Amino acid sequence: MSLSMLDNRPIGIFDSGMGGISVLGEAIRQMPNEKFIYYGDSANAPYGEKTTAQIIDLSDRVCEKLIAYDVKAIVIACNTATSAAAEYLREKFAQIPILGMEPALKPAVQEHPHGTIVVMATEVTLREKKFAALMQRTAAQAKVIKLPCPSLVRMVERSVVTSPEAELEITNCFQGIDTDSVNAVVLGCTHFVFLRKAMRTLFGGSLQIYDGNAGTINNLKMTLEQKGMLTHPENEGGVTLLNSKNDAYNLQMQQLLDLYEQVVI
Repeated sequence: MSLSMLDNRPIGIFDSGMGGISVLGEAIRQMPNEKFIYYGDSANAPYGEKTTAQIIDLSDRVCEKLIAYDVKAIVIACNTATSAAAEYLREKFAQIPILGMEPALKPAVQEHPHGTIVVMATEVTLREKKFAALMQRTAAQAKVIKLPCPSLVRMVERSVVTSPEAELEITNCFQGIDTDSVNAVVLGCTHFVFLRKAMRTLFGGSLQIYDGNAGTINNLKMTLEQKGMLTHPENEGGVTLLNSKNDAYNLQMQQLLDLYEQVVI
């Protein structure tokens, strides 16, 4: 690729709070030379308990903040905000690529076409037409159990991801579900990706866990490459962490980012 086609501006990533740090961790892993600006909207978390109109408004404000930093692309590191606001954001900010997330139902169904699949997500993600279309498109033969888990979002916002408290809260969320009959769990919220290790401890290795983080960053990488917008391969990457609540949350976000490889990969 011609060096004149390279773009050294940062990539913006945002979420309602801490969950999208798991997407940022994957982005750093796959694209170490890029610079990233992460915005956690913890003052308004969780988005999953808000109306569609509220989520659109909040996401719009965050994108305005990121664009003020001259980002070259934005990743909506939040399944809820993607479901509610991606279409609106892409229309308003058409000058830059905006990539969203969706629950990794398709790969789960491909490996378990007639299986039982639990989709853990926020109520907004599970009720929006985007998820209904995803189910219709990919999961006609599978049994899909929708499992909203708002308490887990709040728990990850407190950086509780590996303790007995985390395992107890996950167990409570799965009350009434025979996990022995479940073939796969789809983590349809980026907060839940930080609970992979705790879930493996609880459910053992036989239950397969899927999330959309790697696919989203693969898509980001491909999009930027096609548009000639990747950074110079010899550039030193970096991360700027921003939060709508207070500076103490910046430290908490950094701690979660440092934990990423231990609890996720």
